[in-house]
Amino acid sequence: MSYAPTSVVLPGPLHQNLLAHLFPGDGLEAAALLLCRRVGNHRQRYLVHDTILVPHSACARREPDALSWPGEYAEQAIDRADEGDYSIMALHSHPGGFFNFSSQDDASDTLLLPALFQATDKPSLSAIMVPSGAMRVRIFDGRGPYQPVDQVICARDDIHVWPGGADVGPSVPAVPIAFTQGMRHSLSHLCACIIGASGTGSIVAEQLARLGFGEIILIDFDRIEARNLNRILNSTTADAADGRLKVEMLKDAIRRYSPVCRVHAVPESIATREAIVAACEADVLFSCVDTAEGRHIADRLAAACCMPLFDVGVSIPTRQEGTERRIAEVCGRIDFVQPGGATLLDRDVYSPATLEAEYLARVAPEVHQRRVAEGYLKGIAEQAPAVISLNMRAASATVMELIARTFPFRHNSNRDFARTIFMLADGEEEHFGEDTFRSNEALPLCTGLHEPLLGLPALALRRKAA
Repeated sequence: MSYAPTSVVLPGPLHQNLLAHLFPGDGLEAAALLLCRRVGNHRQRYLVHDTILVPHSACARREPDALSWPGEYAEQAIDRADEGDYSIMALHSHPGGFFNFSSQDDASDTLLLPALFQATDKPSLSAIMVPSGAMRVRIFDGRGPYQPVDQVICARDDIHVWPGGADVGPSVPAVPIAFTQGMRHSLSHLCACIIGASGTGSIVAEQLARLGFGEIILIDFDRIEARNLNRILNSTTADAADGRLKVEMLKDAIRRYSPVCRVHAVPESIATREAIVAACEADVLFSCVDTAEGRHIADRLAAACCMPLFDVGVSIPTRQEGTERRIAEVCGRIDFVQPGGATLLDRDVYSPATLEAEYLARVAPEVHQRRVAEGYLKGIAEQAPAVISLNMRAASATVMELIARTFPFRHNSNRDFARTIFMLADGEEEHFGEDTFRSNEALPLCTGLHEPLLGLPALALRRKAA
């Protein structure tokens, strides 16, 4: 059996609440119990869905390097786990900054973790947090000694990745400098999912593979046509003649120049169960689609599976001048959506009206064909638009956004860059901060793959009749 990488994932708001509770300013240890939903088979991800904070006053003992808290809170967690199909994580603070488990932690976990495992019949976890917010986790699955969780991920304005393997020492490892071999090594432990393997998606995939991502999941149901060849990287006339699947072509191309990158090709629409189940194993999500439905699914998937979401779009609006059509602007847009933040729907990237319009287009083929023909140049029917340069610019900016947040190098806070819009005709670039957007109706976070998937009846598991 191959080793399944494991990670623990926390949404930013929940992590901030934990940080405030575990470090109230008195220099003494504190505790909490976390309820986690597990997703993934090859890559196992524990999504922290809810918390039970152990009150400071309820602890029998709180010292700078010792803690004793009543078992009634573990009983509460067990009851909640039974109701909601959770694994339980016991978390406590190390105010002194020691980034490892102490001998006292070992003695405590020897009693607690097997008890939690037996009570829930699910893997149980133990974690420590230091004052910077960095976390280290280990797991007990009933089959042997504790195993270290490979990494803990928390996406806020910055994307924090805290390694936790056996080779990590007693201090929090420094974040590698951007654009170095250290960055490549860090990326080799991450998995990216790319929805859409065409104009921008193929370019994003190329960059991530060459930057050193360990795994890439490609989702697209479409096949290569001759009219695609001028904008899909690595595609050939033979691919078009054979009507080859875009994801399979890209998978083979990546293998040729990055053989250590594991690529999973999913030839399905993102609006299918197969695609959702595959995508849930990724650490970061890239939306490279041009449909409202695709972005709607990406919004829900990013929230349910706690993934930072990068969405890219390009557009070339035109205007009528007399008898001629002229370029009005050449635009690109990159949005970064952090779990718990304003969604693409909140930001008006799509709307209920555009979702409805797409549905009508699907049931009215002539309308659908007209929309496809005008996909890039608004107002001009162009079957093979020469837009690879624009796609390159937008896709590169999208990947740079990932680098800037995971290996910070900007002079200003990443909070100021929730959206970037560039306008090449005017020679301008605008940035919009996270506080520009308002979260109108927050999507449920860290719910995992409970039925119906993503809360959408269309994705519900259909049981066979008896």
